[in-house]
Amino acid sequence: MILDQLRSFAISRSLFPSTTLKRAIERFGFVQADPIRAPARAQDLTLRHRVRDYRAGDLERRYAALGVEEDVFINYGFVSRAVHSLMHPREKPPVIPAVARRRAHQVLAFVRERGEVHPREVDAYFAHGTVVNYWGGSSNATTHLLDNLHYRGWLRVTRRDRGIRVYAVREPVVVDRALTPRERVDALVDVVVDLYAPLPAVTLSYAVNRLRYAVPQWRGLIKAALARARTRLAHTRAEGVDWYWPAAEDPSQATVEPVVRLLAPFDPIVWDRRRFERFWGWAYRFEAYTPVAKRKFGYYALPMLWCDRIAGWANLSVSGGELQPTFGYVAGAPPRDRAFARELDAEVARVRRFLAI
Repeated sequence: MILDQLRSFAISRSLFPSTTLKRAIERFGFVQADPIRAPARAQDLTLRHRVRDYRAGDLERRYAALGVEEDVFINYGFVSRAVHSLMHPREKPPVIPAVARRRAHQVLAFVRERGEVHPREVDAYFAHGTVVNYWGGSSNATTHLLDNLHYRGWLRVTRRDRGIRVYAVREPVVVDRALTPRERVDALVDVVVDLYAPLPAVTLSYAVNRLRYAVPQWRGLIKAALARARTRLAHTRAEGVDWYWPAAEDPSQATVEPVVRLLAPFDPIVWDRRRFERFWGWAYRFEAYTPVAKRKFGYYALPMLWCDRIAGWANLSVSGGELQPTFGYVAGAPPRDRAFARELDAEVARVRRFLAI
């Protein structure tokens, strides 16, 4: 099997026919989230290619009725209820120090009494001060504590208020005793593979090992789950690399549409930067946190998929109610195919509808 087949396979299986928002999330199992909006959040930019008539913000607006959860999988994002039930209860997360544990129970009692709370309400009531957060900066201690309680499964996100998570106490998760911990970890490995296949061996290892964040209570089972996955998944060797994908799928049957798509930096097609470079021969970088003088692609560059090639990238901004796109090309100029310009215009028009401008 050659790399061209694997590349087309990766595109065609990820860009499945448009469906409903609920079905798209259930099919993916996990949609990675990012707070930056340029011109929309990553989760919206990802879903617009898979959901009929999707508009920016639909996931947030319809969240409560979708039966999905915000949670940590291999990264933070939105998971289907099926995936969520495989990860919980998280019985052995890191120990909470005594002072923080006392505060945690006080906060839980407060949330239970109120029913639903915004972090601002909790902070106003307890005034916990600040802590050093994961990124090394100063965070509101209440927000940090709410995040911790959410990760442990004691709280759930019920909705967002202008992008801020609103919480309620989570009812105890009913554990499916029909599945052993080993079977649950294997099922989560399958979610990873279904989402990102075909995966080069090094990425399979990397992504599966990140399940330690999803199931800290079973992190000791992950190494063996990875070994089992290598034996039960379909695989081949192409250009010196071992590749893996679900056993029931046939890469030779893949077809790719001749359209332009502007992909989110965390879209499943783009997410694995190692695979990206092998497939398309150049290194894409997410530069939102890169100093301006050192940026090559732009603040929030969206890789530009044309047929089965990533021809370049786009930066999209909105000014005065108008979409302002700028483009860059790997070859220094747009593809010469006459259809490309027409399809790029069509994709920009789709973005305008998606943004409702």
